[in-house]
Amino acid sequence: MTTVTPALDAIDRRIVAATQGGLPLTPHPYAAIAADLGFDEAEVITRMGRMLAGGQIRRIGAVPNHYLCGMTANGMTVWDVDDAQIERLGGQVGALEFVTHCYERPRAPPLWPYNLFAMVHGANRAEVFDKTERIKALLGASCRASDILFSTEILKKTGLRIGAG
Repeated sequence: MTTVTPALDAIDRRIVAATQGGLPLTPHPYAAIAADLGFDEAEVITRMGRMLAGGQIRRIGAVPNHYLCGMTANGMTVWDVDDAQIERLGGQVGALEFVTHCYERPRAPPLWPYNLFAMVHGANRAEVFDKTERIKALLGASCRASDILFSTEILKKTGLRIGAG
């Protein structure tokens, strides 16, 4: 059975447009959004909750700037993990407190044997290497090869942007 997600109405679109760049940094962000849009705070909260539950928006959360938090060494660790073990081990790697992103991707042999990716941040490269050793120990014999791809510049990451109308 296919579930159909309802389209956003005009009010929902205005709320998404007003929040897609981030919530206002105020003690009452939903009240500020509501005031800017001419709605009441309860309606904004109810609609955002409905859109979150319905899948029209994926999450509401803080996105810290890891560079400003002192985490300036950033390495995408890549791993060639036994396919039979990747789901179990990937879940364990993703649960580590120092891994911010963890996902499975298809290999592209012979040049790219890696199928598990885990982003690791540190104050310096030595810290990233230490954390990578912890991942390696967790993966054990199920891991055949690995590497670290260090970030060389900051790229602005944004998702889909929609207009208010």
